[in-house]
Amino acid sequence: MSAPPPLRRHQSPLEGVIDFSVETPLGANQRNDAKCRFYRIVDHFRGDIADNSNQYKPPLLVLYTYEYALSEESRDNFLRAFFRALALSVTGQDNDNDLGDLEDLRSLFFGFAGYLLDNFFLPIKASTQKTPQPSPAYYSAVERAEGGGQGLVGTPDRLSQLQGDCLVRDRHRCIITRKFDHKEAASRTRKDGVDARDDDGTLLRENKNSVDVLEVAHILPHSLMKADAGRELVQFSVAGLVYIANVRSKNPFKQAALAILNMFDTGVVHLIKGADIYRPRNAITLTPFPHSLFGNFEVFFEPIPDQQPHTYRINSFYPSYLMPELAFPITRTFYLTNDRSIDPPSPRLLAVHRAIAYILHLSAAGEYIDKLLRDMDNQGVQADGSTELDRLVKLGLGGWLHKPVY
Repeated sequence: MSAPPPLRRHQSPLEGVIDFSVETPLGANQRNDAKCRFYRIVDHFRGDIADNSNQYKPPLLVLYTYEYALSEESRDNFLRAFFRALALSVTGQDNDNDLGDLEDLRSLFFGFAGYLLDNFFLPIKASTQKTPQPSPAYYSAVERAEGGGQGLVGTPDRLSQLQGDCLVRDRHRCIITRKFDHKEAASRTRKDGVDARDDDGTLLRENKNSVDVLEVAHILPHSLMKADAGRELVQFSVAGLVYIANVRSKNPFKQAALAILNMFDTGVVHLIKGADIYRPRNAITLTPFPHSLFGNFEVFFEPIPDQQPHTYRINSFYPSYLMPELAFPITRTFYLTNDRSIDPPSPRLLAVHRAIAYILHLSAAGEYIDKLLRDMDNQGVQADGSTELDRLVKLGLGGWLHKPVY
């Protein structure tokens, strides 16, 4: 038997980082041909699983990742990456226009779906349930003196500054529930007693929404950006086993995640590059329960056409009967500072967050990932082989399960 063609072997989605980089846009005819061939391949493999089942559907992960890309340019880049991963020409040249027996593409197609899951959707969901909150100042000072806390681009000082900026911009209220910050309420009450007022001048004692703990929530996770500090020793556990690994701070796993992220909206990575991931445009103020749902991509923001700027319909995939007090959908307009000195939440970043939420929901990848992570936390290795140790260990080796302490 002859060796596989060099192109097919080189472009396997299981090797290296798939290139989602910007190239010359496809011509109209090329784009239409590529889309028809793409849908033909996806439709063939989506027949494996009924759409109404709760089972994870890799073909739908591929389909909706393409359809929820936020621009024509981004979808062109996705099509190029898809066809390269399948060792086919995006333009249908070199006799590729006739795809032949689609079953010959099965391993490459599901390998590409696995690449998207393992290098983006699984790690971004596993590592971003909630943004770490600032530690007390004395703890951060001690940690810095000992040389710790420098793994992420965002230092404890940056995180504390981000929280302060978001509280001022959002008027010390949760974006969703409108509850007032309990610490700020206590401070103003100690100073002004019953005359204490909120940022709009309303008496706090007349506040119908009451108070609660407020937290800063990243729109796109802080874990995407790591300081390029050579290597770090990380510890993580999978199915009851403890692993210690020497992980590169700047590693191919993170590079792959950023490449896929940039595919959603070409150039969006530059909004969170380096320390910019800790800019107010990438954060909102939330109470703990909505924060958990938002970090798990179960709450998302949709812009409302023909409304005033920064107005969104907030919706959720989380069962409504479990949170009747929130009554989604909720319409909210973001607060702005009078001098515009603090950026509002970025519409582009919120759009990417929303796209990820829909893809995870429609493909059932979200529930699959949640179950995988529950198995990792609560169970040992299963006798029936259902525990996907290889997937979980790779997640740990990529540095995604290593949680920094602030």
